[in-house]
Amino acid sequence: MKHKINPAVDCVFKAILGCEENKNLLIHFLNAILEPEEGSLIQDVLINNPYNEREFTGDKLTIVDVKAIDEKGAHYQIEIQLAIHAALSARILYTWSSIYHSQIQEGDSFQKLKPVISIWLLNGTLFENVEAYHLPFSLYNERHQVVLTNHISIHLLQLPKWESKEGITTEKDRWIYLFKEGKNVDFTQKFLRA
Repeated sequence: MKHKINPAVDCVFKAILGCEENKNLLIHFLNAILEPEEGSLIQDVLINNPYNEREFTGDKLTIVDVKAIDEKGAHYQIEIQLAIHAALSARILYTWSSIYHSQIQEGDSFQKLKPVISIWLLNGTLFENVEAYHLPFSLYNERHQVVLTNHISIHLLQLPKWESKEGITTEKDRWIYLFKEGKNVDFTQKFLRA
């Protein structure tokens, strides 16, 4: 008997990308989605507690799907979001800021802060009028063409907008296909091998 498993369900998503036994999959996923230049590939990650701890009792506790730090100290947050809602943009920024804020304590130098890269796989469309499925965001001034800092990077992957007109040709395509169509497909070991 075969059972199809939806990789977009939180517990399955976390089992694929958020457990130490599969950290090679997380590294492969990050390199495929972020497409760093040769020589800048992520080599190792430490998977962290997914809770963004509260500093004060009145603070909002947030839990993310996957949190990790690479060998250079950059922080990663990976989320699968099944429902698109009016406050999603605010939630994306809030969870990013919680991770950024948690890096230093009172008296620490701001120079200790490292980049936080958030990747959100959206099972819906946040930007209806944009054709692209992968929307990277940063703090960039268009008029003067300058970047304020490379410490904020938010990648939204609108799964419904991804189409494989030429087939699955890249590692990024393979990951997007897995999370978009995984619930409908019986995967072979060959397809899943990373």
